[in-house]
Amino acid sequence: MKVYKKETVQHVNATVEECWKFFSSPRNLQKITPETMGFQITDFDNKSMYAGQIIQYKVSPLLGLKLPWVTEITFVKENSYFIDEQRFGPYSLWHHKHFFEATENGTKMTDLVHYALPLGYLGRIMNSLIVKNKLKEIFEYRVKKVNEIFNSK
Repeated sequence: MKVYKKETVQHVNATVEECWKFFSSPRNLQKITPETMGFQITDFDNKSMYAGQIIQYKVSPLLGLKLPWVTEITFVKENSYFIDEQRFGPYSLWHHKHFFEATENGTKMTDLVHYALPLGYLGRIMNSLIVKNKLKEIFEYRVKKVNEIFNSK
């Protein structure tokens, strides 16, 4: 299985606590996800983020096909980091770390995703042709939306 890595770093003009409040709420994920993804939370317990929390979604990453996606929040250190992992969905592996670090001017946010695709060699081709570019597009959109929310004040 080939494991890929995607990392993004963004500086936000807000405190770690303000960033944490926004990003630790699964409800806000839809605000920073492109509409073209058809992202929709289908089940969530409406509680503050905690280790063991299960969140179910529907996503349409390609051709309008609706796919179920289930993630578990596996680790949480308030105002510092959290990790979500796919339990069911389109990837063979999805491990997403979100880090928040105070800086002189606000907060440095780092997203680090390790992922793998099913189907062996065919999955590698799909990553080269489609998946890595789609993830790049999603994270670029996220940077833009986060700038609108936090950095345009």
